Amino acid sequence: MLERVDLTATITDEAYKRKLKRLQARLHRQANQVYQQARPVVLVFEGWDAAGKGGAIKRLTTALDPRGYVVHPIAAPAGDDKERHYLYRFWRRLPPRGQIAVFDRSWYGRVLVERVEGFCAPEAWQRAYAEINQFERQLHAAGAILAKFWLHISPEEQLQRFEARAADPVKAWKLTPDDWRNREKRRPYEQAVDEMLLKTSTRAARWTVVAANDKHFARIKVLATVAKTLARALD
Repeated sequence: MLERVDLTATITDEAYKRKLKRLQARLHRQANQVYQQARPVVLVFEGWDAAGKGGAIKRLTTALDPRGYVVHPIAAPAGDDKERHYLYRFWRRLPPRGQIAVFDRSWYGRVLVERVEGFCAPEAWQRAYAEINQFERQLHAAGAILAKFWLHISPEEQLQRFEARAADPVKAWKLTPDDWRNREKRRPYEQAVDEMLLKTSTRAARWTVVAANDKHFARIKVLATVAKTLARALD
């Protein structure tokens, strides 16, 4: 599925600024409707390291009332989260009605990093597809609005962004030894992503694969998809 993504997609600076302003205004109005209709919203962001998840989330949340959303940056589980079922830490971070929760990485770590790095047994991550689908169906049935994004960039673009980060004192902290090491496992991760997209894109929670070699194009795609998803769900 990743091979079919057109990574040459771009947008001009003028069109980006115009569409960004319009979409942010639309999302601001829709967030008010989310509150009035008491609908919980769950937005999931996955993608390659340095694919632009943080930048897309920043442009999205800029449009929102800070009282109406929360961003959950997800790292390796610790404490009680580590001792319980892997979905436990996500259940307890779900938004109340009328609020928006943004997950910067999510429960899909079970079928991605935990699978590729061997942090769980094969039968555990293979079972997770059905568990995740059931989890998301329950959210949908309870009235939640879901949108899931995979931000896709080429290995060449990723390398350029890594090198730019390494050379920038302000952004160097974002780059870790694990990021460099994961590049060597690109093929196993691609296989895991393809299987994840195939097995967990459902009517209740479809994946949107975003061509993200052009950061501006990716941001507009994300915001436009969220706006369309909210419009359809809020009627």
